[in-house]
This record gives sequence, structure tokens and C-alpha cells, in this order.
Amino acid sequence: MSSGGNIGDLYKPLSSQQIETIHQKALDILEEIGITYEAGMGDTLGMLENAGCRIDKKRSLIFFPRYLVEKMVNNAPGEFTLYSRDGRNDLHLGKDRVYAGTGGTSIKILDLDTGKARQTLVQDQYNVAKLVDTLDNIHFYQSCCVCHDVPPEKYDVNILFAAMMGTTKHVMFGCNFDYGLQEAFELASLVAGNREELIRRPIFSISSCAIISPLKFCTQSIANVREAAKLGIPTTITSAPMSGSTAPMTMAGTLLMIHAEELAGITVHQLTQPGAPVLYGGLPALAEMSSMGYRGGAVECGMMMAAVHQLSQRIDIPNYASSGLSDSKIPDAQAGWEKAMTTLISVMGGNNYIHHAAGMLESMLTIAYEQYIIDDEIIGASCKLLEGIPVDEEHLAYSAIKEAGPGGNFIMNPHTYSHMRTEYFQGNGISDKRSRDKWEADGSKNTWKRANEMARHVIFDGASSKLEKNLEKTLRDKFDLYLQL
Repeated sequence: MSSGGNIGDLYKPLSSQQIETIHQKALDILEEIGITYEAGMGDTLGMLENAGCRIDKKRSLIFFPRYLVEKMVNNAPGEFTLYSRDGRNDLHLGKDRVYAGTGGTSIKILDLDTGKARQTLVQDQYNVAKLVDTLDNIHFYQSCCVCHDVPPEKYDVNILFAAMMGTTKHVMFGCNFDYGLQEAFELASLVAGNREELIRRPIFSISSCAIISPLKFCTQSIANVREAAKLGIPTTITSAPMSGSTAPMTMAGTLLMIHAEELAGITVHQLTQPGAPVLYGGLPALAEMSSMGYRGGAVECGMMMAAVHQLSQRIDIPNYASSGLSDSKIPDAQAGWEKAMTTLISVMGGNNYIHHAAGMLESMLTIAYEQYIIDDEIIGASCKLLEGIPVDEEHLAYSAIKEAGPGGNFIMNPHTYSHMRTEYFQGNGISDKRSRDKWEADGSKNTWKRANEMARHVIFDGASSKLEKNLEKTLRDKFDLYLQL
């Protein structure tokens, strides 16, 4: 059973007054400091100018009047659904409902045979999707790696095809080109049945790094955002600054800049197509000041991520979040505590769509098949926390206590049988709960080794495709697809 959709509003690092202060200061930034932009944004600049923005073309700056920003964010839907193909893992985004899954554009993977890092291939994209399809606590599949064996101009449609071959869960990926988005839309329309059905029940969405922090629009990503809005495909407006390098060193300063960037991107999206589904995609991280490297596993990243959800709820837009990042290079204890801390905080904070929560290592450079299985356990345990403790006649067990009586036991009590598999988190089998003797008799395998065996079973022994053979052939005939099974 999927653990997704539970309500997580247990941790709120910002007060309502602090949220309002950040919101108003972000509007000040957009009015007084502005957003810069790359070349090639003529159509978007024209749209913004017609809507009331002031464009300083000499300095390449856009100034957003606060009334326009507030009007546009009010147009965006506060809730919407990202659909799975079979209806069993639909994501009802909004408020404090929590879902967690994969993500990233990693360039390396730990090989199942050697444990050494190698380049990622389109086969890995499919294998991870196939693995995710079997893990109940990973609620969606987001593209996890670069496919080094696919030409860049063919990347978008191949990512979507490989993912849909592996899983029926909702698929999100970072689209590289606007024509790539058109191809992906065409492929997904065939999978969904037709264009109208895809728009009605979007089975894929895109993430778009529309902002280059600090305060700069990316031309290609803005084009993708606008094209997705026109097509009715849900998209994120992603800004991912690092405190100390591309954002202020302080957490509050980083959150302020993220909120301003998000408001600007959402304004462009909603001016393009009012009411189109969009996610607030603030992804704060930290620069390691001794090396200026990326740090996503810091506990403060989890704190800021919870605050980002609060800011997204200030404008009533579902948010795209991050957790489960680690600076560790392998599935070890460091990966465990960094992932558990940030995922638990993000889940407790109520973040709606938490990507990166599974599989990531080495500050997003590397993934590992084994790590997906381990992270499924971490996500499931974190989401269990959101269920709370039911206190009713059945769960108070007064009748069972009376039946057992003083000095009795509950081992054979029917109440025990009724609740033994549901009251406590069962996990996926990766946690070893046996005695030392039994563990040693089975080879004294550590967590990484156990996960390796579980991953091999799914990848090599599981079903080969989640697409019907006739549909798969149609897609292969129509598109230049590189995945071979």
C-alpha cells in the first residue's frame, strides 16, 4: 500500500508574521531590484511589458509591479492531480499532502556488479523506473540520470519512453528543448489514448530550472515553462540557490531570494496561460565554504525546505521540494543519517512533491540501485509518522486487556492478530531484524549487500515492460528510441 498523501503539518519553522515579512520583502525585490534575463527572450519580454512590467533593456532588467504578481499567483490552482497510468499512485497535490520520489540528473551510477561508479545510460533510466515501480513508498518517478548513450537532441522523448517502459507511476523529467517537449507530449498522448485524455489526466509533467540564481531568467527554461502552460502539462518553476554562493549566507536571506524568484517565474507562467497547473519549486542548498561545493544533506537544508512549503502555502500553490540528498559516495551510515534527517523534516513540514528523496549520493552526482531500496524504507518510516496514533475503542484495546487480565499475555489474543501487520511500520524487507546467529548463518550481509540482491531480483527477474507490445511497437516506429531490452 502506498504511504503517499498523508498530511504533514507537524513542523513549521516560520511564524505567520515571518512568512508575511518574507512575502512582502520578495515583492519589494521584484519592484525595486528586478530580475535580469538571458538573450533571446523577446516574446516573453513583450508579454511582460504589455502586462504592466517595466523593462530596462539597457541593463537587461524586468521590474514587476506587486499588484500584477499578486493577481497572477492568485490565478494558479491551489490543488491539482498528477496522474499515474493505472490510477493506483495518483498524486493529489496541495495543502499539506505529502508525496516523495526520485529525481536528479546524476552522471554516474554504482555498478551492480563492481560497486564502482560508471557513466549512466538509458538502460539505467529504465532499470531505476522498473525498480521504483515495485517500491510502495516511492510515490512517483522523476528522471534520475543523464543518458550518455543518447544524443542530446533526442534526450527528452527517450527519457519519457524509458520511464514509461519501467513504471506506471507518474513521470516527471527536466525537458531540455521546447521541440523535445512537443515530442514528449505526442508520445504521452499515444500512451494515454489521445491528446484530450492526456490533458484531462496528465501522466507526465516537467521540471524546469527557470531561474539561474541569483535573480536571472533562463531563456530555454522559460520557453519550456511557457510551452508546458500552453499544452496544459503541469510544470515546476525551479530555483535552486546555494547559501553563501548564489544566495545570501543566512537561511532567511536564501528563503527571501527563493520566494522572489518563484513569484517572478509563476507570474510568467500564469500570464502565458491563466489557471495552468504549476508547482512552486524552491530548492535551497548550502555551499561548503571550504571548497564551494554543493551540500544538500545538511540539516539546515531540511529546515529551509519546510519553510519553503510554508511560503508556497502563503500563495496557495503546491510545492516541489527536495530531500534525501547526501554527500556520501556509497550507501553507508553517513548516507543513512543525512537522508533520514532531511526526509523526515521535509515530510513533517508537509512538502507536497519531494523529489531527490530516493537514490541520490555524492551531492547529486551519483545514484545507486541499492540506495533506492534503502530510501524506500526511510520514506515509508517518515510517512508513518504522519499517521499519528489512533485513539478509539478498537485501538485502546480495553476488551483485549480485560480478556488477558492481570498477569496474562496478548500473544494469542484476536486483537493482536487484527493489528500485528498494520499498527507498526513493516518496511520492504531491507532492515535485518533477525538474531545474530541467523544473520551470520546467512552470510553476515550488510545493508548494501542485501539491497544489491533485492535490486538484482527486480531488475533481472521482473516483467520486462509496462507498455503493451503493440503500443511499444507504434512508439518505436514513430520516434527515434534508443532503449533496447
